[in-house]
Amino acid sequence: MAATRYKRVLLKLSGEALMGERPFGIDPAYVRYLAEEVRGVHELGVETAIVIGGGNFLRGAAVAEQGIEEATAHYMGMLAMVINALALQSQLEAVGVPTRVQSALRIDEVAEPYIRRRAIHHLEKGLVVVFAAGTGNPFFTSDTAAALRAAEIEAEVILMAKNKVDGVYDADPRVVPGAKKYADLTYQEMLERKLAVMDQTAAALAAERDIEILVFDVSAAGAMRRAVLGERIGTLVHVG
Repeated sequence: MAATRYKRVLLKLSGEALMGERPFGIDPAYVRYLAEEVRGVHELGVETAIVIGGGNFLRGAAVAEQGIEEATAHYMGMLAMVINALALQSQLEAVGVPTRVQSALRIDEVAEPYIRRRAIHHLEKGLVVVFAAGTGNPFFTSDTAAALRAAEIEAEVILMAKNKVDGVYDADPRVVPGAKKYADLTYQEMLERKLAVMDQTAAALAAERDIEILVFDVSAAGAMRRAVLGERIGTLVHVG
């Protein structure tokens, strides 16, 4: 088995990552691709947890702007995250990766409740654990959920998956020709330059726990595997 840079990682996927080329919802074929990418890491013996957003269905803050009470809108977003987690679990198991979904909201018929020690036990036994429903609390993003769960399970890195963007730039490279890509950044530099890697609450928590963030292009086949093997891809955010 190849030596890996990390023993335990947390993959952060946006809800939009599950859309593929669709304008809304889930593209099963692209979710299968994501499952294959995760399998490539799992086969290396790397303990892998995943947090998924729900933006392919709805965003709580956006729904609240349409008149739905804000806390309720955020809970709706958490349920969208559960839908995405179940879709990914199904495709992971279809490619031979044993998986458990743990939800921060109790939905016992389809997912285990989130229990930190049980999650760690699953990881140590070689299962992929998908954390659903964010933190279980309104007003917190899935980025914050990723930082929180990474801290709780003592993950060494948050693999921040982007779609067709291979790192952190000083401007949107899809809009601004010649935008500068950063090979690495400190958390302080990220905040000072107001770079949109993750929200400030999540960044503060990750920095406090000395958890690295690797921003990479998940649509590049094999990128996740190369990252855990130690190849320098994407942008690495670290304490200093």
